[in-house]
Amino acid sequence: MSEKKLKLGVLVSGSGTNLQAIIDACESGKIPAEVKVVVSNKPGVYALERAKKHGIPNYVVDHKLYQTREDFEREVIKILKEHEVELVCLAGFMRVLTPFFLRAFPGRVINIHPAILPSFPGVNAQKQAIDYGVKFSGCTVHFVDEGVDTGPIIIQAVVPVYDDDTEETLRERILKEEHRIYPMAIKLIAEGRVSVEGRKVRASAPKPSYQPLHNPPLDEGF
Repeated sequence: MSEKKLKLGVLVSGSGTNLQAIIDACESGKIPAEVKVVVSNKPGVYALERAKKHGIPNYVVDHKLYQTREDFEREVIKILKEHEVELVCLAGFMRVLTPFFLRAFPGRVINIHPAILPSFPGVNAQKQAIDYGVKFSGCTVHFVDEGVDTGPIIIQAVVPVYDDDTEETLRERILKEEHRIYPMAIKLIAEGRVSVEGRKVRASAPKPSYQPLHNPPLDEGF
């Protein structure tokens, strides 16, 4: 008997590197899931080409053509429902979803953000981190609620911020971890290993080993 696969719908607005990471993890069997449809709110983005290369149905729902957010979201919901999507994954999707959309997929929408939430929500998270002067940043996969990057946290990864970092160098370092933790978050959900208790996400997984990080490094003897 074949393993049941979680049906994913991925919403995109750009190049789709996280979409590619999800597709690769699905096709390699790392996670028991399948991308059933990709929807972009912008025409011509490379994420759509990635979907086409893998034979995944893909659609453009241009938000500029709709009078209200609800009208736009109603069309996106229709497409996702037609493809029997069970989990909606936002992958560089640059639109804030309204309660109308979230009610259609209660507790079944997740997002990835390039910072250690709750620090630096919203846009330009890498610039926010550099401007603030933090020594560590990273990325977060979280459930989506009615706020902006405020939903319960599923998994996080940490990277150092170097004195000579630019937005681009920090973005690239964080992006490598995004491509690892986003498929892992989907795997946890697909395998029924996640429960939400208020703000806390409980994941059935081993405790991580404890290795303290210091930036700058401690001198010998400390």
